Amino acid sequence: MTAHLPAPGLSALLNGPTPPGVYRLPPTQTPDQVAASAAEADWRVARLRLDGVRDKAAFLDRCPVDLEFPDWFGRNWDALADCLTDLSWWREAGKSRGYLVIAQDWAAFDKAAPDDARTAEAIFQEAVDFWADRESPLTVLLD
Repeated sequence: MTAHLPAPGLSALLNGPTPPGVYRLPPTQTPDQVAASAAEADWRVARLRLDGVRDKAAFLDRCPVDLEFPDWFGRNWDALADCLTDLSWWREAGKSRGYLVIAQDWAAFDKAAPDDARTAEAIFQEAVDFWADRESPLTVLLD
């Protein structure tokens, strides 16, 4: 099970000592609030909207739309890992302090397709680990 974001919460993740990771969205904050705070802290934010997503195929169909993946995304787990460890498709002019993916409605996806959710979560964790020691880390928050 994914850990909750440790105290003192989002501000420590965006500006300080909390390491990048795959965490649960703080229960006191909405995805809109988190996205706004991250943008203010110069993090690049993407929202993966999983409403109605109930299986691997639907999950992999939603990723390129919401995360704006490049055309070469192959709609499989390996391609997801490749996109999340590349991020050249996501970079804009100038530097971001970090990259944040907010996976909204994660609990419903997890309930409908627990094996697929575990696989996606493992891929998210591998990507977070890949970016952890770089100048602009990646974090994923599961809503």
